[in-house]
Amino acid sequence: MTTSIATHKVQHLKLVSGSSSPLVFESFDLPSTNQRTLGAPHQPKTVIPLALRPSTHGDQVADLDAVVNSIKSLQSQDGILTKKLSQHGTLLFRGLPIHDANDFSKFAHAFGYQPHEIIGIVVNRPLLAPNVAPANEAPKDVLIYSHNESPQVPHAPEYIFFYGHRAPSIGGESPISSSLELFHRAKEEMPEFIEELAQKGILSRVTYKTETQYAGGSTLKQAFGKDIQDGDDEASRRRKVEAQIRRYGRDEHTTWEWTDQGNTLILTHHLPAIRTQPTTNLPTLFTGLAAYYRNFVNAANSARRNVTRQLYGDGTPIPEQYLKKLAEITESIRVLHKWERGDVLVYDNVIAQHGRQPWEGEQEDRVVMASLWDGVVPGGFQGSEGSWANVVQASAG
Repeated sequence: MTTSIATHKVQHLKLVSGSSSPLVFESFDLPSTNQRTLGAPHQPKTVIPLALRPSTHGDQVADLDAVVNSIKSLQSQDGILTKKLSQHGTLLFRGLPIHDANDFSKFAHAFGYQPHEIIGIVVNRPLLAPNVAPANEAPKDVLIYSHNESPQVPHAPEYIFFYGHRAPSIGGESPISSSLELFHRAKEEMPEFIEELAQKGILSRVTYKTETQYAGGSTLKQAFGKDIQDGDDEASRRRKVEAQIRRYGRDEHTTWEWTDQGNTLILTHHLPAIRTQPTTNLPTLFTGLAAYYRNFVNAANSARRNVTRQLYGDGTPIPEQYLKKLAEITESIRVLHKWERGDVLVYDNVIAQHGRQPWEGEQEDRVVMASLWDGVVPGGFQGSEGSWANVVQASAG
């Protein structure tokens, strides 16, 4: 079978095959609340998200095998979908024949990325299918503010897939915004903040406990205890947890302290908050600082306040006016994705942020699954000096 790709002015992706019913991914417009034109430094007329849906000739319905094979074919031709991700930050696939976690897993695997292992997970994500887990099981009234995935730990995924298995009638949207645009705006409006962030980085202090600290949160064993066995004594448990921490490969830039008779572990990471997009070398604000600020001022999220603390890399507090302004910019450049059942959102985690809005109805009215993947590690920012500013992937465990 021969294939070719045609990219049209309206951002259509078209897969033409030798079969009688070629599958076509066509772009389509979304409401302005769900899609916007990105500002600098993005190219003019670039939208987020780029919305795509499959179609076939006549009345034929695209089956999952056809979709998976088409994704593989597109990716085999110079990674066309990965390039679209690096341009738009987020892709929406609608109308896919995906009905459960296993279907979603097959679709996500078709992109050819490497599964991401979360080390030091702060939320509970039980496995549902190969490299598929719940996105977040926090109560429905909890706002999860815009952030890049895993900015508080050294080892973060490059790509995130979300599948909407069940969508609420009111609320539950997923924010979508550009971290490239966020950096650009922050540098324009708060140049002194960006300069300090570049020079100092972030000191991220994350607390883990043997018991869950808030609904939907993880335990110490879930975060670092994959090798712990029933019957291990305290010394063995600590040794196995610390072995997982050392996989970060951060040397003196990740330190830890055991407290509360071994029931609490406090990790301190010195991390870069400014990184660069691999394909363009553009600076991106890879952060959860706005989410950290919103959690701190939101009484409903008070249980999450003390789990993670964010400071400048030298240990000094970040002035509140910077955090507040960062949150305001984030809100001004985001859209809220209104889920339809079967939607799949794919984020380039290096340059795009996500979150979760509260919803009305029952907890089970919204079911979103996640799949995390590794890709090309983002580069360091030229204005950040020192080994703490290096971005790394953890060693295999």
